[in-house]
Amino acid sequence: MWKLLTRVFLALTAAFAFWAYLAAGGYFGKRQEAGDVVVQARDPVFVAAKQQRQALAQSSLDASRPPPEKQILFGDLHAHTTYSFDAYNISLPMYQGEGAHPPADACDFARYCSGLDFWSINDHAEGLTPRQWAQTRDMVRQCNAVAGDPEHPDMVTFLGWEWTQIGDTPETHYGHKNVVLRDTAEGSVPLRPISSRQQLFPGGGNPYGMLMRLLLIAGATDGPSRQRYYDFARFLQDRDDLQPCEKDVPVRDLPAGCQESAETPSELFGKLDDWAFPYLVIPHGNSWGFYTPPLSSWDKQLAAHREPQRYEPLIEVFSGHGNIEQYRPWRALAIDERGQAYCPPPTMDFLPECWQAGEIIRGRCLAAGESTDECERRAVATRANFILTKDSGHWTVPGSRVEDWLDAGQCRDCYMPAYNHRPTSSLQYGLAIRDFGDDGRPSKRFRWGILGSSDVHTGRPGTGYKETMRRRMTDAALGMLGPPSFLMEREPLPDFVALEETGGLNGPYFERFASFFGTGGLVAVHAEGRSRDAIWDALQRKEIYGTSGDRILLWFDLISTGGDRVPMGSSLGLEGVPRFEVNAMGAFEQKPGCPADSLRALSDERLHRLCGGECYHPGDRRKSIERIEVVRIRPQVHPGEAVDELIEDPWLVLPCDGEGPGCRVGFSDEDFISGGRDTVYYVRAIQVETPTVNGDQLRCERDAAGQCIAVNPCRATEPTAYDDDCLAEVAERAWSSPIFIDYHARSDFNR
Repeated sequence: MWKLLTRVFLALTAAFAFWAYLAAGGYFGKRQEAGDVVVQARDPVFVAAKQQRQALAQSSLDASRPPPEKQILFGDLHAHTTYSFDAYNISLPMYQGEGAHPPADACDFARYCSGLDFWSINDHAEGLTPRQWAQTRDMVRQCNAVAGDPEHPDMVTFLGWEWTQIGDTPETHYGHKNVVLRDTAEGSVPLRPISSRQQLFPGGGNPYGMLMRLLLIAGATDGPSRQRYYDFARFLQDRDDLQPCEKDVPVRDLPAGCQESAETPSELFGKLDDWAFPYLVIPHGNSWGFYTPPLSSWDKQLAAHREPQRYEPLIEVFSGHGNIEQYRPWRALAIDERGQAYCPPPTMDFLPECWQAGEIIRGRCLAAGESTDECERRAVATRANFILTKDSGHWTVPGSRVEDWLDAGQCRDCYMPAYNHRPTSSLQYGLAIRDFGDDGRPSKRFRWGILGSSDVHTGRPGTGYKETMRRRMTDAALGMLGPPSFLMEREPLPDFVALEETGGLNGPYFERFASFFGTGGLVAVHAEGRSRDAIWDALQRKEIYGTSGDRILLWFDLISTGGDRVPMGSSLGLEGVPRFEVNAMGAFEQKPGCPADSLRALSDERLHRLCGGECYHPGDRRKSIERIEVVRIRPQVHPGEAVDELIEDPWLVLPCDGEGPGCRVGFSDEDFISGGRDTVYYVRAIQVETPTVNGDQLRCERDAAGQCIAVNPCRATEPTAYDDDCLAEVAERAWSSPIFIDYHARSDFNR
């Protein structure tokens, strides 16, 4: 009898082990398909109405101007589908996800829900398999094939990917960059996307990862959920099976099925040049402290650049992950005269996270009855311990809650800033610095054109058209990616613990990060037509601007003495006084629901799943522009020149006094000649305040001195999080690309 029971037990154990091996390896899972694009273009009347309304808006601002030769088109050059690991992850039942949104969903959403004029797909190259890349290329062609006349399409779809790199120190960190390709035909695009060689979000090529897959599958509450986890295991296994390409081999000599990688931006640019297909590389998120080490700056990347204007002509200033625009003098940590890092004390403008960690421990220590001197010692030690942990310092303060950290680490006076904003990786800092040659003379500068995009991870390009449905229209679910909350709910200790003593817990503070997700931005181009080439040409000449999501109309021009106009994005030399004109018109207020052609194209079920029943549906009234803000930056003229006084933000504030939604203002810089140095000018068009998802982020309660004394964070995990859009009144805006004026360069502009 015992022998029989033993045999049965061994047989069952072997069967379970065999099932576990197959399940964790993805044997029972199905691979995602790219999906089928809905074969119906937008109504030509809808498309024509956009241009007619713009022409009317421009003539209302200046009736003396002739009909515009260019039209403003709105797009999103940063969208992820569930071909990206993080996007697939938050689509799963454990995150209350709504299921996969493959590439075809993104095409249909951009066309019928957000009503974009153009968009780009940018899944993470680090996990894209050859099969997924081939399907992505096919989907892009399908999406364009539906668009009608290539010279006047309803929408243009670009092919691309994201190069995603994260370093542990400022010296090894380069950040994230989107690659956007001009062409789409087979033979005119790379056979492989180029990754950073990092295995981001490891999927399971180790026993721990395989065990986690099994736990997900075994924990499923029903058959459909279990199948979704089987499919996820298949997805992860395909990533684990990727084989790296050989190094130092010309890209066209590599096999199509290997994973091509570049460890640095310079390597990335070199490989793209080897492919010799037209491309743009667009950095984004450089100031996001969620993964960017403190004291990371643009200086290292500028020094390594051969031709910054060629290789990185554009930058994404705003997305659903926040705003990277503004420079500030404070830092998350400081360096002493010996080169050692220490925690700087708080100021009226900034509370370092490391400092607040010490205050949390001090409070607990005093509550435990310890002496003031002992509690001060522990606070100092906590701060020193915190700065050794990169992005994991909160784990060293056991039992801390999101509320305990107040607004530590955050920019208090920035517009919807990125989480733990890093000022020396901001747009303004990058525009203020130069690289200097061995002789100390200026050599290289960044001359970025400015754009916005969504960085959405739910397959929904252009989500900012309505401020609603936070869980669908933002990446709030990414705030659930960290370890379960109960792991953080340990007994509060009156002293810190070193990271190695936290039981292996580490990684970013996802739950706190959730308060910083918005509906994303847009890129607008001044194009000479609706074609792919017309949009590409506008991007290349940097006649573009970014918005925080609303479709604000913006023109920013340098005006010559003869009345000629030089548009935003231009670089020129000038000897006289520069004079400028700004014209802006607020975005249309939205009507509920969807326009008729979206209702005709999509079934009720697909309309609800993709759009949530709400589409870009402009009414007849526009929101008002309240003011124009001018930023002036005078780049460095000698090595080591402090940038604090070189960035004037705002340099001018010009109120919009006219009636109606439009604004037309002019200004000049009488100091340009006496200043005798190159100068950069860009403008912000500021709308009246309207309710915006996560507009107030941590929702601080402030005292009379402006200090945050309590927070009400926008949650990702609590039951109320699914119904709360966390709306707050903020002023949405548009950022022009700069006009770069070089002093003493030869110019016939004013002659």
